[in-house]
Amino acid sequence: MEKKRLKVLTYNIHKGFSSGNLRYTLKTIREAIRNVHADLVFLQEVLGHHEEHKNKVVDWPTASQFEFLADELWPHFAYGKNAVYTAGHHGNAILSKYPFKFWENQDISTNRLERRGLLHGIIEVPHKRKPIHVICVHLGLMEVERREQVRLVCKRIHEMVPDDEPLIIGGDFNDWRQRVTPALSKSLKLREVFMELNGEHPKTFPSWLPALRLDRLYFRGMHPEHARCLTEQPWSTLSDHAALYAELVV
Repeated sequence: MEKKRLKVLTYNIHKGFSSGNLRYTLKTIREAIRNVHADLVFLQEVLGHHEEHKNKVVDWPTASQFEFLADELWPHFAYGKNAVYTAGHHGNAILSKYPFKFWENQDISTNRLERRGLLHGIIEVPHKRKPIHVICVHLGLMEVERREQVRLVCKRIHEMVPDDEPLIIGGDFNDWRQRVTPALSKSLKLREVFMELNGEHPKTFPSWLPALRLDRLYFRGMHPEHARCLTEQPWSTLSDHAALYAELVV
């Protein structure tokens, strides 16, 4: 069967603002991710709607942020609404060049104050007999939260993802102590792209001087050929996180 190379990007866009919310950067974020030409884009902290920003921020998009970013390059997208408040809501999104066979957002929050979700999609790639499962996550700030959220991620994958179907998980794991990878490896036989190619997780936060290893790209049923942490301009000034890019062969 013919090999298929998938270009994948994961990025916490900080609701379209730079570090410290100093500048509105969504338009430049769109240009940056378009220039990567990824087939799949995993996004965290995406605003589905925000009434105050809509009225105050110049050039605020009329559509949701994920629709604005998808534009004409990614005709297929899914959005998981996690945090809902008076002004609007935000969550995770997946942009895809390939159609979704199915997608669903699962609440994996562990408390009422910090809402978190797991966005699970199944995409159909041309000339591939098996679909590819894609999961976008944004885990909590506290380790006790993350342990429970990792358990819920593992539970869903055990129940919903057949062992012989390819799987990619991208997102902001907030795992500065680097304890998630051993848990996912043991429970699901998942590997992390940068650990596989470079022997360590990349530093992604803060974007202007990365020190913490928070963002990840996990995979199963494929192998990585290239990975890069995007810390150069303009990425270092667009969000508070750096983006991760990888090429995976199915």
